Amino acid sequence: MRADLEVTGPHGPIPVRVYEPDGAAEAVLVWAHGGGFRHGDLDMPEADMVGAELSRRANAVVVSVGYRLAVDGVRYPVPIDDVHAVWTWVTARTDLPARRAIGGASAGAALAVSAALRATASPPDLLLLAYPFAHFPTPTLGHGRTLENIEDMVRNYVGRISDLPADALPGAARLDGLPPAYIVLSESDDLRPSGELLERQLREAGVPAESFLAPGTTHGHLNRPDDVPDAVDASLGFFAAALRAPRQAPRWLRRDGEPRIEFGADYNPEQWPREVWADDVRAMREAGVTIVSLGIFAWARLEPAERRYDFGWLDEVMDLLHAAGILVDLATPTASPPPWLTTRHPEILPVDRDGRTVWPGARQHWRPTSPVFREHALRLVRALARRYADHPALAAWHVNNELGCHNVHDYSDDAARAFRGWLRRRYTTLDALNAAWGTDFWSQRYGEWEQILPPRYANGPVNPTQQLDFKRFSSDALKEHYLAERRILREITPDVPVTTNFMVAGPINEMNYPDWAAEVDFVANDHYTRPGPQSRDELSFSANLCGNLISGRPWFLMEHSTSAVNWQPVNVPKLPGELARDSLTHVAHGADGVCFFQWRQSRAGAEKFHSAMLPHAGTSSAIFAAVTDLGARLRSLSGVAGLARTPSDVAVVIDYESWWAAEQDSHPTDRLRYRDEALDWYTALLDAGVRADVVPVSADLTGYRLVVAPILHLVPAALRQRLEEYAAGGGHLVTTYFSGIVDEFDHAWLGGYPGALRDLLGIRVEEFAPLLDGESVPLSTGTSGTLWSERVEVTDPAVTVLAAYAGGGAAVTRRAVGAGSAAYISTRLGPQGLLVILDELLSPAGVVSELPPDLRGKVELAVRGPVRFLINRTAEPVELSAVAGAPQTLPARGVVVLLSPGTPG
Repeated sequence: MRADLEVTGPHGPIPVRVYEPDGAAEAVLVWAHGGGFRHGDLDMPEADMVGAELSRRANAVVVSVGYRLAVDGVRYPVPIDDVHAVWTWVTARTDLPARRAIGGASAGAALAVSAALRATASPPDLLLLAYPFAHFPTPTLGHGRTLENIEDMVRNYVGRISDLPADALPGAARLDGLPPAYIVLSESDDLRPSGELLERQLREAGVPAESFLAPGTTHGHLNRPDDVPDAVDASLGFFAAALRAPRQAPRWLRRDGEPRIEFGADYNPEQWPREVWADDVRAMREAGVTIVSLGIFAWARLEPAERRYDFGWLDEVMDLLHAAGILVDLATPTASPPPWLTTRHPEILPVDRDGRTVWPGARQHWRPTSPVFREHALRLVRALARRYADHPALAAWHVNNELGCHNVHDYSDDAARAFRGWLRRRYTTLDALNAAWGTDFWSQRYGEWEQILPPRYANGPVNPTQQLDFKRFSSDALKEHYLAERRILREITPDVPVTTNFMVAGPINEMNYPDWAAEVDFVANDHYTRPGPQSRDELSFSANLCGNLISGRPWFLMEHSTSAVNWQPVNVPKLPGELARDSLTHVAHGADGVCFFQWRQSRAGAEKFHSAMLPHAGTSSAIFAAVTDLGARLRSLSGVAGLARTPSDVAVVIDYESWWAAEQDSHPTDRLRYRDEALDWYTALLDAGVRADVVPVSADLTGYRLVVAPILHLVPAALRQRLEEYAAGGGHLVTTYFSGIVDEFDHAWLGGYPGALRDLLGIRVEEFAPLLDGESVPLSTGTSGTLWSERVEVTDPAVTVLAAYAGGGAAVTRRAVGAGSAAYISTRLGPQGLLVILDELLSPAGVVSELPPDLRGKVELAVRGPVRFLINRTAEPVELSAVAGAPQTLPARGVVVLLSPGTPG
C-alpha cells in the first residue's frame, strides 16, 4: 500500500510517498532518491520501485522524500533541510516501528548521511547508501564521467567548489557516532571511489560498515531495473536483509518433533539413474537415515547453461525424501563451477604462487575474490533459495562445500586487488603498513598501495608479516564468500539455519575456524582420520575443538568415512568396531548429527574407491550392516541430543595465528609442527585419565584450573595481560618452547625469550638451540627431548626447576604467581615424556582423574550433562567393574554410554 502525503518543512511542504507492507511493519526507512541534486522525483525507479520493494522485502514502512532540487536558485542546505524535516516527522510518530533507518542513492545518499549527522536527538539505527557521492574532489574510474561534470554538479548544489561546508558532501564531516552503514556500490561507476572511501572513513571512525559490489553495473543501476535485473535484485536483497528487524538465527535444524541424533550422508542422486532413487530411499529407511546433504556438486545439472535452470529432478528427489520422512540439508552447489562458466570466463580460475593457472578437471577451481564468479554463484543461490524456501524437507542450508580445501590461497590479480583493499582496511595508511611489515628490511618500503602484491614466488624468503597477513586475508576472503551466500539465504529463508562444513582435522589450518564460528548457525565439520599412533586421539582432539567453537553448543558431523578413503598414499579400511567408535566419539564431544561421505559409493569419478554407507557390495555387506547397527544405536541415544558438553578442569589452547606464524620459513627449524605439540599434550592427558577441553585462544579461561598453551608463538600485549591475570587469579598456566616470541605483526619481543611471557615465567633465554633429525637431549626425569632445546636462565627466585637437562640447565620450570603458577617446557617431550612430568603440573592445580586407576590411559571419558561416554582407546576389552552402572566389559574399540536415571534413551 502506498500513499502520497506532504510534510511541513522549514522551506514549505515536502512531498513524500509512504509505502506500507501487507503485514505488521518491523522497521521504518526514510529514503532519498538520487539525481545529482537537481534531477529526480518520486516516480523514478530509484524512488518508487526501491520504496515498494524494500517495504515488501523487509516488512518496513518506507517514506520516500521528494526533497527540493538544486534548481531555480535552490541550493545547499535546502535539500538536507527537507530530508531532515521528514526524518524529524517520522521519529516523532509513535505509530511507526522503533527500528529506524535513513538512506538514499547517489546524491540522496549524501543527503541521508548529512541528515543523520544532524539527528543527534533521534539518531537512526542504520544507514542504507546506494553508490554514494560523498566527496569533492573525487577521482573517476574513466567510465565517461569527467571531473568537469562532477565540478559542475557540486557548483550547482553548493554555489562554489572551494571551502565546502563539511556536511554538504559528508565525507568531509566527522563521522564518528553514526550508526552501522550498508553500502551498495556499482562496479563500473566513476563515483565508486567515493563510496569506497566513505566505507574506509566510517570504519576508521569506529562505525561498522559493510558493502556490496553489484557486478556489471554503472552508476544509478537501481534506476534501471529492466537493464540489470539480477544486480538490482541482489542490491535490494542486501538492503532488505539489513533493514529487516534482527531476529535470533535458528541454532539447529528446521524440524518438528522430539530431539534426536541426526543420521545420514551426502546424497548425490544426479550420479545415478532415476530408477535407483526409490531403492536408495528404501535402504535409507532401513539404515535409520534421518537427513541427507543434497546438491553439493550439482551446479552443472541445476544450471546446464547460463540462466537456464533445471530444478525438475531436484524437485522430485526432495519430494521423495520428504515422503520418506528424511530431512534435507540443501547445499548451495557453488563449490565446483560448470564447464560452460569456466570456458566463458576463464578469469575466475585461481592462480597459484608460481603463477600457474589452476585449470578445471577437479573441483574448487574458482577465485574467492572473483567478482565474476561471485555474480554467477549468488544468482544461482538466489534462484535455489526461492525455489525451495517453503519445501517441507528443507531443514538447513549447506553453503558451498569445504570452503578453502583447494583454493584458499589464490595469487591472481583479483586476489591482489582484494588483498590491497583488506590491507587498507586493516592499516588505513601506508606508513602504518610499512611499520607493521618492517619494510625497511631489504628495501621493501611501499609508496603506493598499488605496489603491494600477494606473496608470490620470489627468489628468497618473502616478508614474513606479508605472508602472515596474506593468510589472514585468505581466510577472511573465503569467509566473505560464505557471508555473501548466507546474506541471500537469510533474506529469503530467515527461519532456516545456515552453515558450512569446516575441516577441523589433522594439519588443516588455512581457515581460522574460531573466527568463522560466530557466523554459522551451528558448527558443522568434516573429519577423516589419518594413520598413525595418535590417529584416534586426533579424532577426539578435533571433535573436542568443534564442541568448543561456539561455547560448547551441539554441532554437526557433516562428513566422515565408514571405512577407507581414497586420497591417502595407502587407504586402509577400518577395523571392526571403528565405524561406531569414531562416530560415537564425535557424539561424546557434542555432535548431534552424524553423517558420512557419502550415501551410495560412486561408480565413476575420483572418489569411486572412497567408502560409503551403501558400498559397491550393496546392502548385503558388513559395512551396511555396521551402518544399520549404528543408526539403531543413535536412535537409542535421543536423550543425549541437545546436551552441551560438560566443561573440564583443563584446557588445551589452540591459536590459529600462532599456528600460521610459528610454521613460517626462516625460523630456527622447519621441523616444528604446531598441532603435533598440541596433540602430544592432549594424548598425555588422556594417558593420565584426565579430561581436557580443546578451546580457541579467545575462549574465557577463567573457569579452568590448568591451561596448556603449547607453542603460543604470537602474543599481542592484550593476550599477555590476559595470561598474567589468569595466573594471578589462581590459574595454572603451562606453555612451551617458541612461545611468546612475536607480537601480532610478527615482530620479535625484545629483551630475550620467551619474549612477552618472560616475566610471567621468570626465565630468560638468549638463544634457541634446535636439534637435528635423530638428535635428542636427555633430561633428569629419565626421558629425552627432541626437536628443540634451550639454555634457560632462571631470573626469579619463585621459580622451581621441575626437570633439568642432563648436561646442566633448566628444562622444565614453574614459577609461583600468587595462588597460581606459570610453567615452561623448553623441549619437545612427546606424550610419554609429558606424562612423566604431568603430575607435577596437575597437582598444584588440584586436577585429578575422574576415572578409576585401572582405566586411566585405556579409556577416554567424555561428559555431556548427565551422560558419560567411556571410549576404549585400545584394541583389547577393558573391564569396567569399578564403574558404577557400567556393564562388566568395554569391548575392544567400543563405546559405553551411561545415561543417568531419568535421561531418555
